[in-house]
Amino acid sequence: MNVPKGSIKSIITYLNGIKDIPPNQFGKLDAFAMQFVGTPQSGFVDLDMENPTRLEFLKKLSTAKAATKEITLIPGETLYFFLQDVAKTFGLDSQKLQESYDIYFHLPEGVIVPETYKLPLGLSEDQFIKLLSQMSYKWHENTATQLMGVYDRDKWFYYVSIASIVQKEAANIDEMPIIAAVVFNRLKLGMPLQMDGSLNYGEYSHQKVTPERIRNDTNVCNTYKYKGIPPYPCTSASLQAIKAVLNPANVEYLYFVRNKNGTHTFSKTYQDHKSNF
Repeated sequence: MNVPKGSIKSIITYLNGIKDIPPNQFGKLDAFAMQFVGTPQSGFVDLDMENPTRLEFLKKLSTAKAATKEITLIPGETLYFFLQDVAKTFGLDSQKLQESYDIYFHLPEGVIVPETYKLPLGLSEDQFIKLLSQMSYKWHENTATQLMGVYDRDKWFYYVSIASIVQKEAANIDEMPIIAAVVFNRLKLGMPLQMDGSLNYGEYSHQKVTPERIRNDTNVCNTYKYKGIPPYPCTSASLQAIKAVLNPANVEYLYFVRNKNGTHTFSKTYQDHKSNF
């Protein structure tokens, strides 16, 4: 069980929202008892007990810390490689992880939040992915509400889809709002995005995009072949990339090219763009 950080009162409220723990309801007496048996630890707790008394359960809650390992989803990385890392780190099967992902997530990519997770050992593939889905969707709901005032799932993940492209294209965080502006400027004019980063999806996350891939790849993430925004994120997107999409720079650029400094040179016209090569 994942115990959230907070006061004893907030933890009591959390426990009362879980249906499958042995005691049914917790109240003021339990909060009082916690002051003596110990405040529950935040994080993952191993509660492998059979028919515990209420006091035994509360004591276990304050002492039974589960063994954990860390796994990191890097911004811009894809589910394909992340599940391979998870399988290796936690001794799980990558194919079963993918099958569980397809059950608990509504999009094939870009929903798991890129960050470092400290997760318990001993979970099955289904339990592991279910836990990630609960944590990720909660983050998306809270973040969307904080940044936009409301969580409209379809609208939110439209922006996350744009952010996933910005994530792959930007050389640094400072460029993200400018790249986002280029995306919106091209969309406004009905231009295809034609951004290589969108083709770094799935197993192609670390591969250089070739002219052959651009011509022949029929995946929806090919922004050379298809106009508009792909129907789902092509990679994971950081909070910085999402914020950049929600607050793009006020510029008129339509083009950019990588320069010798490793950043990008931006331009308004194709003529200027050609001269920047």
